[in-house]
Amino acid sequence: MENIIEVEGLNKKFPPDIHALSEFNLQVKKGITFGLLGPNGSGKTTLIRILIGILKPDSGRVSVIDESLSWSKRAAKIGYMTQGAALYQDLTVAENLDFFATIYGLVGKEKKRRIGELLSLVKLEGKEKSPVATLSGGMKQRLSLATSLVHKPQLVFLDEPTVGIDPQLRIEFWDYFKDLNRQGTTIVLSTHVMDEAARCDELALLRDGKLLVQGKGEEILMKTGAKNIEDAFLILDKSK
Repeated sequence: MENIIEVEGLNKKFPPDIHALSEFNLQVKKGITFGLLGPNGSGKTTLIRILIGILKPDSGRVSVIDESLSWSKRAAKIGYMTQGAALYQDLTVAENLDFFATIYGLVGKEKKRRIGELLSLVKLEGKEKSPVATLSGGMKQRLSLATSLVHKPQLVFLDEPTVGIDPQLRIEFWDYFKDLNRQGTTIVLSTHVMDEAARCDELALLRDGKLLVQGKGEEILMKTGAKNIEDAFLILDKSK
């Protein structure tokens, strides 16, 4: 299966002496849900920001989607949901979705249909006219997910996407993620929730800016002899 992301020897340092990523290597296949699993400060968000072009690495090779395309054309095929909802607080739910849809070139009936689909997905029907500033944290999280998917991106980065989401809606989100995979969309998400890690097709375990291991969940357990991913972290930490 072809890779949609390839990272080789990636390094990123923040002043005065914080090594966010050290000699980092990663490969992500097309059409899967790939999980970046690690504690806070492990480098997950830094990696995502480099992959979407917000940060520049100090050294190393980064390939995302098709290197023959200009970065602007690749960026149009990428969706990104940040940890903090990147929304316009003074606009309504519908206005936010309309704004992001317009940026990505959706018009007329297509735009209206897509906005309706996403409002249904994130369970915000009836909140269309509510200013974002009046929404709960969980509702903002749901709307942020919707805005990242409005243009049906080829590659989606989700940074802690289910924080503040109730358990039932979390299950529905994961069902939708799998539907996106079947349609050919690749999802890269960061999490520190172990039960979510089990839902990913492949995982990368990070600690202190370093890749501990990459592979399918069952492969990681076999390699480490652990009973679960949490134990695998402990075993890998001791071996470093």
